[in-house]
Amino acid sequence: MSADERVPLARPVLGEREEELVLEVLRSGMLSLGPKLGEFERLFAERIGVDDAVAVSSGTTALHLAVRELGWSAGDEVLTTPLSFVASSNCLLYEGARPVFCDVDHETLTLDPAIAASGVGKRTAGVLPVHIFGYPAAITEIEGLGLPVLEDCAQALGAVDADGREAGSRGNPAAYAFYANKQMTTGEGGMLVPGSPAAADVARSERNQGRAPGMKVMAHERVGFNYRLTDLAAALGIAQLERLDSMLADRAALAADYRERLTALGAAEPGIGDPDDLLLPIADRGKARRSWFVYIVRLPKGADRQAVIEALDADGIDARPYLPCIHLFEPYRERFGYGEGDFPVAEDFSRRALALPFYPGMPEEFVERVVASLKVALGR
Repeated sequence: MSADERVPLARPVLGEREEELVLEVLRSGMLSLGPKLGEFERLFAERIGVDDAVAVSSGTTALHLAVRELGWSAGDEVLTTPLSFVASSNCLLYEGARPVFCDVDHETLTLDPAIAASGVGKRTAGVLPVHIFGYPAAITEIEGLGLPVLEDCAQALGAVDADGREAGSRGNPAAYAFYANKQMTTGEGGMLVPGSPAAADVARSERNQGRAPGMKVMAHERVGFNYRLTDLAAALGIAQLERLDSMLADRAALAADYRERLTALGAAEPGIGDPDDLLLPIADRGKARRSWFVYIVRLPKGADRQAVIEALDADGIDARPYLPCIHLFEPYRERFGYGEGDFPVAEDFSRRALALPFYPGMPEEFVERVVASLKVALGR
């Protein structure tokens, strides 16, 4: 390994098994709606501990179909978090529902259930919590609001909630994503865990332009979408599921390495260290288990994040601000009147957040380079 080799932000783990299964599909000639699709769905459902799962083209399309399953539409308001990838709110706009943002907990960065409770109104139709950065939301408290719940598990495959249950396995509709930087990948792709067998049938129809499952002719029983996942992607998914536990373990070990090295620089978890200093992502608490998706630190308040990114870049290290708050995007400002200062906890995190290189199999030398470069950039 060259000392000047660039340290990437993320990198998928792919090997001979992925190649073997993809070639099997290519040689079969059944590139879409073939046997690998159903096999992937069955294996994923078994892994999560649910009755069924419906593979789709992305995590966003999984969210959209879940919104439709719950019947959220024009005039409905859905409580959700402003600190997320924009798909968790856009999926509501697709059906005319309005996202009502609520601030996040300072430590977990997930939807604050007490703030969500204060946001319930006459038009509130449900709650869309996000298991952000792989940490499980306070789902028991959120379910206690007595409203339909859609779990965004796009970043949380393998996470366990405070009740000791796999994220997305509680019976609520749940959506997963398999982009290349996720805990497992199909290149692009997603999975919907539907709330009932009937909902699964509808989702399979809607993902395929409204055709009924198994329908052999070009007849359509409802308006649908082209949300299909190819068998090539499903083959990748099967191979990735086979190695998922080892990849999750590698991610956890890398997070522990970062934690040890950054603690030596004076960093600490929120709630333990100075809230204005360098803060680390929180570790597991009680029965709650994080599924490590990214490794994001909060820079000291007042630090020049762009200067830090440029210093790391000069050292051959990729880093990125992660994530901007959804309510400050122009479409949300214009349509709903949101502005700066509306959600101070989420906004403070967003201003200070920095994603460091993080992926299974990341060499120890890379970790050393990242921490050493960050140390210099912060003047530690």
